[in-house]
Amino acid sequence: MATAGQVIKCKAAVSWEAGKPLSIEEVEVAPPQAMEVRIKILFTSLCHTDVFFWEAKGQTPVFPRIFGHEAGGIVESVGEGVTDVAPGDHVLPVFTGECKECAHCKSAESNMCDLLRINTDRGVMIGDGKSRFSINGKPIYHFVGTSTFSEYTVMHVGCVAKINPEAPLDKVCILSCGISTGLGASINVAKPPKGSTVAIFGLGAVGLAAAEGARIAGASRIIGVDLNPNRFEEAKKFGCTEFVNPKDHNKPVQEVLAEMTNGGVDRSVECTGNINAMIQAFECVHDGWGVAVLVGVPHKDAEFKTHPMNFLNERTLKGTFFGNFKPRTDLPNVVELYMKKELELEKFITHTISFAEINKAFDLMAKGEGIRCIIRMDN
Repeated sequence: MATAGQVIKCKAAVSWEAGKPLSIEEVEVAPPQAMEVRIKILFTSLCHTDVFFWEAKGQTPVFPRIFGHEAGGIVESVGEGVTDVAPGDHVLPVFTGECKECAHCKSAESNMCDLLRINTDRGVMIGDGKSRFSINGKPIYHFVGTSTFSEYTVMHVGCVAKINPEAPLDKVCILSCGISTGLGASINVAKPPKGSTVAIFGLGAVGLAAAEGARIAGASRIIGVDLNPNRFEEAKKFGCTEFVNPKDHNKPVQEVLAEMTNGGVDRSVECTGNINAMIQAFECVHDGWGVAVLVGVPHKDAEFKTHPMNFLNERTLKGTFFGNFKPRTDLPNVVELYMKKELELEKFITHTISFAEINKAFDLMAKGEGIRCIIRMDN
């Protein structure tokens, strides 16, 4: 493309300080260096992780910064040594990567790349320790290697998944984070047998994706557990058949679930990050074969406490990161699930706004309204 090798001036939503509305600014985006890719972002979406680090209440604040990590776009140019993608390719940026060389990438069991796994504190490129974004010569920092709240962004090639160019980017962009995380937690990690009973703790976007995964796997009972009863009706679209609000009971929710299911559920997936919900999700699975999967990210000081007999009675506890999907290897296949109509994405998308209205997406999330809000970069 004509812009290859040149600095591109474009619009980006810059976060100047924690918790303050983003500001649309003209930024300069440097060309990609070795093993880097410059991408024209067409659609992006707000994920709770963006909000968490934008608030910066419990983390290292890195500002000014360009947030955003759930997106779809087209490769504009590539740096030296890049052979896996070329200008014009349709891609999903991912907050974690796959170098294909380390022990994790070579293992069939792991997706936690040594080189490119998520680093929320780093605001610069891994190659030279510099930012590719600037305003008047001053650096604007990156976020989780993606920074998709910009018309153009620069990423390490290992965090870029090349996908079917026929796939609509305004739909499949939501697969680059939350939806894949929940979906994979069910189909790759919990692996519910056909006809089994699954409990989903937390019915936000990730939890609904976990329910969708259980539905695809053939679970016959999918029990949604949430403190917000307003979510129950919506969750029926994602396969949930029954609901439990812990506030409606005067006994621990794991006991409620055990009574409903003749001793416990076959699988549970925890998507809240609340430590009590994590313990409940483990203790509610059936002895002998029950498997609990933890997806939510807990508070840094949280401790998981349960009686060791729960393990000795043959309950299994697992954790997962990005649904155990390897970004470059597996995401193209998840896109194909959508293309074959085995996975529905439209029902996750409840709002669409222009890039100029990006702060509205933060407002919707703060109010708990909707599931995913798509931000159109072309206005």
